[in-house]
Amino acid sequence: MSKTVLITGAAGLLGANLSRYLTSKGYDVVGIDNLFGGYSSSVDPNSTFYETDLNDAPAVNQIFNDHKPDYVYHFAAYAAEGLSPYIRSFNYTNNLVCSSNVINACINTAVQKIIFTSSMAVYGEGNPPFTEAQPQTPEDPYGIAKYAVEMDLKLAHDHFGLNYSVVRPHNVVGIYQNIWDRYRNVIGIWIRQSLNNESLTIFGDGTQVRAFSDISFYMKPFEQLMTEHNGETFNIGADKYWTINDAAQAVQSVAAEFGNNVDLVHLEKRNEVHTAYSDHTKAKELLAFDDKTDLKATIREMYNWAQSQPNRTVEYFDYEIEKNLYSFWKK
Repeated sequence: MSKTVLITGAAGLLGANLSRYLTSKGYDVVGIDNLFGGYSSSVDPNSTFYETDLNDAPAVNQIFNDHKPDYVYHFAAYAAEGLSPYIRSFNYTNNLVCSSNVINACINTAVQKIIFTSSMAVYGEGNPPFTEAQPQTPEDPYGIAKYAVEMDLKLAHDHFGLNYSVVRPHNVVGIYQNIWDRYRNVIGIWIRQSLNNESLTIFGDGTQVRAFSDISFYMKPFEQLMTEHNGETFNIGADKYWTINDAAQAVQSVAAEFGNNVDLVHLEKRNEVHTAYSDHTKAKELLAFDDKTDLKATIREMYNWAQSQPNRTVEYFDYEIEKNLYSFWKK
């Protein structure tokens, strides 16, 4: 008998790709997404999909009761670290309260295990490369919310026996990523800008350091976590890191291959961790994780996909706080 897997954030980068991977392997996949940060066209057509907000606890409970999932992947989140100080209530509702609703439903329907995607943001400035054992010192509301969910999962296991694993991915890229969000997914933002013949925007001097990883290398490790390594936390991502300037130049180069010749423009510096990348030794040893990201090849794949998509509207967020808001985010 096939297993039923429920995926939150089914229209997002992780959810859209994992749904397709799991349905191709014979799993019954149930997806939930409110389509705030994703699009229905990204949802796996072979899955059962609910356009539902995780903040609607009765609706979430009904879906869990109807399908009785064996495993849950909780990917739904609004991952905009730099924006999160200006949308504090939205951030904590979206990333913490909604997670508690999912965890409650898992406990009440005897889900065998939940796999939660946290974030490298829990490390804050830290001491890169970040290891799972080092202290978590988040420096923005998004990282705080993610770390709070990690702690809540441990309590849910201790009190109710809910099995879980935590994955801390970082700077994941690939098709089905929302490239029409002005606040997050920098590679996607640059692809969208270049398709519209706009300059590629860089915050500050561009010396910030990040590692970008292709989503395709996450699939097998995610599947493996269904039945292995309960209570464990894993960093997953690329070992090769880039300055933001170099990553922007990579997108610029690929855009030129497609006939879009754009320049780079530097905007004011924003408050963010300068150097952030992780150590993946644990995932390599226990999950056989093998990242072979070729960033320019991934950008080309994303570019091809993006050209087939509608030229969607890029909208501003409804800010809760506008004090000290960066000039490039002002309406």
